[in-house]
Amino acid sequence: MKTTLEIQNLKCGGCANTIINRLNDLESISEIVVNNDNNSVTFNYTSDQDLDEATSLLSKLGYPTAGANNPFAKKAKSFVSCAVGRMSK
Repeated sequence: MKTTLEIQNLKCGGCANTIINRLNDLESISEIVVNNDNNSVTFNYTSDQDLDEATSLLSKLGYPTAGANNPFAKKAKSFVSCAVGRMSK
């Protein structure tokens, strides 16, 4: 199955790099594309549990889905994830 999630706190290519690298670590997630222009991530998954796992991971990285709780702590995590993504390019 394929989904596109609108996410919060997406700023740049560093963010995208972290998201792609970390989602690639999940066995059942594939074909990940991050679109900075519309703040979204698209990927294939095999079950609803896999989708929940990916959504949870995005939130832990500081990129909760649109409409989800986005406290300052998540925003701060996204800056750290962004920096990590920039360094690992």
